[in-house]
Amino acid sequence: MKIIYNKIIPFNGFSAINLFGVLFARKEYEPLSARTIRHEAIHTAQMKELGYIGFYIIYLLEWLYRLVTTKNAYRSISFEREAYANQANKNYLKTRRAFAQWRK
Repeated sequence: MKIIYNKIIPFNGFSAINLFGVLFARKEYEPLSARTIRHEAIHTAQMKELGYIGFYIIYLLEWLYRLVTTKNAYRSISFEREAYANQANKNYLKTRRAFAQWRK
């Protein structure tokens, strides 16, 4: 995964953002932890399955839904739940099932 360190993207308060499989990270977080890189690699796998635009459309719609139905919209999104639950597992992407964000 390509990582671009910079002072602009993402906004202050965030360490990194995955845009179309490219990881943008704030310069002050260089180098990113292996855990953060694995988290974002899970998102890249999700993007590839759904098509990049499809991923962002579903992500936004789910975030809007969770915004009115839960206390923490971001952490409740299925894509984030999968990434956070598996970011410590170094071998997760080798065994990940397709559309795992929606499987129990």
